[in-house]
Amino acid sequence: MSPTPLSAKDLGSLDPSLPVPSYDRGAVRTGIVHFGVGGFHRAHQAMYLDRLMEQGEALDWGICGVGVLPGDERMAEIMAAQDRLYTLVLKHPDGTYEPRVVGSISEYLFAPADPEAVLEKMADPAVRVVSLTVTEGGYHVHPVTGELDTRDPRLQADLTGDAAPQTTFGLITEALRRRRERGVPAFTVMSCDNIQGNGDVAHRMITAYAREREERTGGDLADWVEAEVPFPNSMVDRITPVTTDEDRAAVAERFGVQDAWPVVCEPFVQWVLEDRFGSGRPPYERVGVQVVDDVHPYELMKLRLLNASHQALCYLGYLAGHRYAHEVCQDDLFARFLLAYMDEEATPTLDPVPGVDLDAYKPGLVERFANPEVRDTLARLCADSSNRIPTWLLPVVRENLEAGRSVAHAALVVAAWARYAEGVDEQGEPIEVVDADAEGRTAAARAQLEGDDLAFLRDEDLFGDLAEQEAFTTPYRAALASLHAEGARTTLEEHLAGARA
Repeated sequence: MSPTPLSAKDLGSLDPSLPVPSYDRGAVRTGIVHFGVGGFHRAHQAMYLDRLMEQGEALDWGICGVGVLPGDERMAEIMAAQDRLYTLVLKHPDGTYEPRVVGSISEYLFAPADPEAVLEKMADPAVRVVSLTVTEGGYHVHPVTGELDTRDPRLQADLTGDAAPQTTFGLITEALRRRRERGVPAFTVMSCDNIQGNGDVAHRMITAYAREREERTGGDLADWVEAEVPFPNSMVDRITPVTTDEDRAAVAERFGVQDAWPVVCEPFVQWVLEDRFGSGRPPYERVGVQVVDDVHPYELMKLRLLNASHQALCYLGYLAGHRYAHEVCQDDLFARFLLAYMDEEATPTLDPVPGVDLDAYKPGLVERFANPEVRDTLARLCADSSNRIPTWLLPVVRENLEAGRSVAHAALVVAAWARYAEGVDEQGEPIEVVDADAEGRTAAARAQLEGDDLAFLRDEDLFGDLAEQEAFTTPYRAALASLHAEGARTTLEEHLAGARA
């Protein structure tokens, strides 16, 4: 029997083993506009709202997804074809698949096709939260100065032109301008990206954008944004790999449903959210969200342990011949290195985390990474490193340097990134370097082959003055030389042996 295409009219005919929304989706009203409807948002924030709706709660907090980039057009097409339904599959380490059809996305708008519809949706008083999963690079933070980086051509166009906004920042600020003009209270901007103090960063960058636009085109919005718009911080966690054709086929075969873009993820999920909202919020705490006064200790823990550890495993693992995170973490050599980084360099930079036993959390991370069913690719983890390394790993380096502590583990990770960015693996096969500045990163990496072993570090926009910090460059140079001469695995063996000596 052929699988049933996923749609609202066919929910009742799906296999009983596949749970579907029991709430009336026709009664759901949009209360949240979300930028960046990818796998993570659908495995995380949309899932939590679906749980609430299943309990008869939050039916006025449906999500209107918004795509801003040209590549989001495919999501718009699938959302329309499937009545904004999708299948979420939790992959347990024992091979068990736990599926559910999620129905909390009530609308989807593709901004390049109709920016006015997006603006008017955000200006609607019924919308009280605008949330973001736009990746670290979507906040336009200069990696060294921490100020607004206006070099993006689309951002430049929004700052100076009279045309409809093209960027998330442009759309948000214009919608806020309309709300103020119409006497409608500001919405809350809720960041759900992996950035330390993500709400604070969003606050600074969006306010800075509004002020920059004022200087170029006039207006007086920035002070109002700064004073009136709440920007709660949050920490989000769930490993969500890119959906593959194999995932689509498995959903069709196991559950009898044809879903063009299901989401697969690990069973673990966590959301720690600062309780700072202007016009209400869904009762997230009723479905397991930790709503707290201070997110900072939790986000530092996650960014510097989980996210930075992903970088610690991906380049070395890829160079050593692995292609999936679980392969790396089932390898004792790599598992020991991850724990050494977490124990000796990351943990000393952390504040106490209420209710969390770090001695259990850290090996638990390695166990999560080792889940063979998730099949998280190293290529995904290696992508966008110019945004990830400065956000997740370099703050650990700088704190340890200031305190006079070792940075040898982190130096090896950065050296492995530099070796990976050369674009050729240890077998001579090409590596596709995926990065906002892939060409620049590869050029800098290849320059180190011509006698300047610090060439990769000399980009001050990424690394600041690290190339001048001998406490970092000494272990970095040694690691890079070993990676070239001995390869990743031998380098890691000798590194750990030296650390024990």
